[in-house]
Amino acid sequence: MYAFAPDPALSKPELYRELDQAAQALVAGEPDGVANMANIAALIGQFVDRLNWAGFYRVVDGELVLGPFQGKAACIRIPFGQGVCGTAAASGATQLVPDVDAFPGHIACDAASRSELVVPVLRDGTIIAVIDLDSPEPARFDADDAAGIELLAKTIAAAI
Repeated sequence: MYAFAPDPALSKPELYRELDQAAQALVAGEPDGVANMANIAALIGQFVDRLNWAGFYRVVDGELVLGPFQGKAACIRIPFGQGVCGTAAASGATQLVPDVDAFPGHIACDAASRSELVVPVLRDGTIIAVIDLDSPEPARFDADDAAGIELLAKTIAAAI
């Protein structure tokens, strides 16, 4: 059993370094990508506060397909270029969205979501998944959150 206990007194950069170290420990030696994504989604839920959804969309046959997550049931398939996740996948760039209602073409899987952070996961320069975080708070995510999840995406790319 794993017992990770993030310290709420840590700065965001320190918290994300701890999250990254915990992720490294969980995926070390585990070859199953789905199991690794499930544990990473659980870790994100444990380390990152004020979320209502955290998880993965995997690239399958040229579209995003729902992967392991924490939160309410979600959209199953998202075409590249559509919504925040599809935009991240098509562009290869992190999407930091303070107000999802202002994002053109936003796909509302959970009407309670107000802000979103989506980070592409690349392996050998190819997008294999995105990490998607949703919050019921407007402007919940900032540059520190983006940098932390980008670090996590690099760490786990080979393990998912």
